[in-house]
Amino acid sequence: MNNNTNRLLIEEFGISDKVLELVDSCEQEIKPLFDELDDIMTYNQYKVLDAFHKNNISDRHFAWNTGYGYDDMGRDATERLFADVFHAEAALVRPIIVNGTHALSLALTGVLRPGDHMIYSTGGPYDTLEETIGIRGKGKGTLMDYGVTYDQVELTSDGSIDFDALAKAIKPETRMVCLQRSTGYGWRKAITIEQIEEWASFVHGINPNLICMVDNCYGEFLHTKEPTDVGADIMAGSLIKNPGGGLALTGGYIAGRENLIENVSYRMTTPGTAGECGLTFGQTRTMLQGLFIAPKTVNGAVKGAVLCAKVFEKLGYDVCPGPSDKRSDIIQAIRLGTAEKVTAFCKGVQEAAPIDANVTPVPIPTGGYEDPVIMAAGAFIQGSSIELSADAPMREPYNVYFQGGLTYEHSKFGVIKALDALGIL
Repeated sequence: MNNNTNRLLIEEFGISDKVLELVDSCEQEIKPLFDELDDIMTYNQYKVLDAFHKNNISDRHFAWNTGYGYDDMGRDATERLFADVFHAEAALVRPIIVNGTHALSLALTGVLRPGDHMIYSTGGPYDTLEETIGIRGKGKGTLMDYGVTYDQVELTSDGSIDFDALAKAIKPETRMVCLQRSTGYGWRKAITIEQIEEWASFVHGINPNLICMVDNCYGEFLHTKEPTDVGADIMAGSLIKNPGGGLALTGGYIAGRENLIENVSYRMTTPGTAGECGLTFGQTRTMLQGLFIAPKTVNGAVKGAVLCAKVFEKLGYDVCPGPSDKRSDIIQAIRLGTAEKVTAFCKGVQEAAPIDANVTPVPIPTGGYEDPVIMAAGAFIQGSSIELSADAPMREPYNVYFQGGLTYEHSKFGVIKALDALGIL
């Protein structure tokens, strides 16, 4: 960091010299790692641009529609574009999908039927999906309420998929095998594209009719390929994470095989209506522009995660993944060890935010989560995880999860402020 920038951070933000010296030295050590990340970003930027050209995107696609949303050119073009970017047969991309859990729930409930059996092959799902499946919250219209049975296969001790256990878990009535790419609130590395390819090939080798579903939240544009490039039949994610680029106001997507997407569309609206109706409420411009800049935005976020890992590893904390590890999501976990340190870390990240920087985050009971959760997120889009944020369930061993940043510089500042707030230098 140049002297003018350091002077500004010292004089205007009160950052200590020791914090800046540590962060600057760590940044110099990891700069070679950034070259590969930049290459992935450039590839994805041109891939997205190519899809825009193929679909002849025009400003007419930004227009409003009303009522039922029949013949919404912008909606239809956006869904073709997403399908092309992800090399899928079809996609649903809608602002009426309220979050990533909703997108995933649609993918599950749209495909599975009473009597079907599903397996999660990466251990337990993200906390908020437990109630969709029925692990918690029975009687609320969960999959298990409707007669879908569930098993999960834990990962091996090194975080790999346990193929032997998975093979034993597959039954004649098994219809879907699921994989969560991101770490969620787990202490493991994200599942890589290479691992996803091996998993899909293994599952289809047992039975080609089995449906491979990937929770792709936080994983888009971390590689030159996506799960649907390497054998996934269907995947889902949130537009206020990676693919919205920080501009999409809300929404989610589901992409995959055309027949599966059609079934999901019946669940999203009604049988017979499917994807033919559904307003986009004038959001196609922000969704399309967000997708266009998403590769660059994701690049800044993942660089910030690498820097965060390097800084806290150097201070002796356990981090997952390590700074040199291959990345497959934007999340950086740090094992801080105490509730007080988690709170201080999140306070620092909140103070780094452009919005509500004066607010002090505290743990509170949060819908869909078993433990109180602390969330630091001063974002332009409420809950946007591609913007700088940090959160943690308040439970031992007190891991905190750092992610996002619309630019690398802002993500870096989040690291600086978190470190400064901990007061350990």
